[in-house]
Amino acid sequence: MIQKTLYKTKEYSKVKFSIDAANAAQAEVVGLNGNWEKGIEMKRKKDGTFSVEVNLPKNTRHEFKYRLNNAEWLNEPAGDGEVTNVFGTTNSLIEL
Repeated sequence: MIQKTLYKTKEYSKVKFSIDAANAAQAEVVGLNGNWEKGIEMKRKKDGTFSVEVNLPKNTRHEFKYRLNNAEWLNEPAGDGEVTNVFGTTNSLIEL
């Protein structure tokens, strides 16, 4: 799930990424700003979901995926769309 907070007076928007991955030991958002190697670690909540808040520049679009346990890659169904990547699969898209 994605929640966007758009500010009128700031040059960035706050985006909260959440994923229900109760069976995962670790989760991260990967690909924002083109960085597919180092993800942004998500914190586990008591209900088993993972989440993280990130500030992203206004009027931008970003491709991303969730990576669980450094092995499983998942798209965000509630994203702003999907785009084909060089591996023949798709990445999630967020537009601000």
